[in-house]
Amino acid sequence: MLFNFRSLFSTRNVNKISKHLVQRIRYRHGPPSETPVQLKGRDLLTLQNFSAEEIKYLLWVSADLKERIKHRGEYLPLLQGKSLATIFEKRSTRTRLSTETGFALLGGHPCFLTAEDIHLGINENITDTARVLSTMTDAILARVCKHHDLELLAKEALIPVINGLSDSEHPIQILADYLTLQEHYGSLNGLTLCWIGDGNNVLNSIMLSAAKFGMNLHIAIPKGFEPDTMVTKTAEEYSIKYCTRLFRTTNPLEAARGANVLITDTWISMGQEEEKQARLKAFQDYQITMQIGKVAAPGWTFLHCLPRKPQEVDDEVFYSPQSLVFQEAENRKWTIMAVMVSLLSDYSPQMQKPTF
Repeated sequence: MLFNFRSLFSTRNVNKISKHLVQRIRYRHGPPSETPVQLKGRDLLTLQNFSAEEIKYLLWVSADLKERIKHRGEYLPLLQGKSLATIFEKRSTRTRLSTETGFALLGGHPCFLTAEDIHLGINENITDTARVLSTMTDAILARVCKHHDLELLAKEALIPVINGLSDSEHPIQILADYLTLQEHYGSLNGLTLCWIGDGNNVLNSIMLSAAKFGMNLHIAIPKGFEPDTMVTKTAEEYSIKYCTRLFRTTNPLEAARGANVLITDTWISMGQEEEKQARLKAFQDYQITMQIGKVAAPGWTFLHCLPRKPQEVDDEVFYSPQSLVFQEAENRKWTIMAVMVSLLSDYSPQMQKPTF
């Protein structure tokens, strides 16, 4: 009995139980704000697992860190002494750079691991990898091919796991998108987003979160390239719950009509190279141009998570004043910093909470 009691309260089990139980905007300066949101120890695999208030909190921390560090020049070593394992099965520019520079800026030490370094699930199974990394680092950010591998990694790890991209979702990209729109429009509630392109992981993350901010979503996708049916069902439930509109069509002009934000992404994701010609043919009428912008709402803007190909959006739109793509790219840094700070510390934003 004594042995079983000690086993139950071993360091590993206590950490495991703890982990799963805990699972320039116009701001006014002031004292640290009180918030009931507690994210320390949680995983971030999908925005579906986060409430509206929790996602808003992450954006609040993002804007707070950006203001304090970038605009006010403060030094905030909030993650001093902590280390982060970054696993990249797929190559990356923005995810890797924003994570490494952001974690270092906060005083921590990022450790970069490629598929050649770690062989996730090949030379060593995912369970063993998760347990080893849990003893040497404080968090894991993983960019993987299969979302299931990410879920298994999070299940076995004793430390927070962050989805740096999977075949199912790209939640940290969407946080950057929302911060960018919050900065530009001053509020997200009531905006109409228009997605024109493939039913991919980026769209899945938008569908699982936009309605939580009171945003409508118009989607134009050619037949055969629709998003996951379970994601669509959940998005429909959210649209009813949050009183927003979810509109789907195969006609880009219909989707763009009255939209505040036009969004697209690559038509050919990593691993889909063999489908290139078929995809280019299927999406040939889905390029975002000023002609499509004419039916959008006055003051419309454009987002693309990059890298971009001209067939997805022409130069006139991509380099226009309507395009927020480079501000969006920079915000990948501030939002991933907010995620890491929120999952690894008890930090409270110093700025007043914005109106979302």
